[in-house]
Amino acid sequence: MQPTKYYFVLASRQFLISQEPLEEVLRERIQYYCRTKKRIDFWLLPNPRFLQSENFKYLKNKFPQSCIAITSTNKIFISWLKLRLNNVFVGEFSGPNEQIQSPLEFESLESSFEN
Repeated sequence: MQPTKYYFVLASRQFLISQEPLEEVLRERIQYYCRTKKRIDFWLLPNPRFLQSENFKYLKNKFPQSCIAITSTNKIFISWLKLRLNNVFVGEFSGPNEQIQSPLEFESLESSFEN
């Protein structure tokens, strides 16, 4: 199977939920996709597992608490999100591969509150 290229914005859960209009932004985008009959190509991943790969070890210090990644196969959408949401980290990766076997796997937010 050929790896897929994924793009993402990443921020702390607290920041995205409390300080950014995340719900509004995603609602608008979903409506746009429905109007244009485009298949939804983005996912909201709390505590994404791809961050555990060697490629993203440096992010552990920047995001020690629970975080959220909005991940997409659409680079333009992620660039648009970066403009709409302030102070987010932008990155990309390919998967599945040896380090990232399930690119869209995540941990529940509840498990991050238990730590």
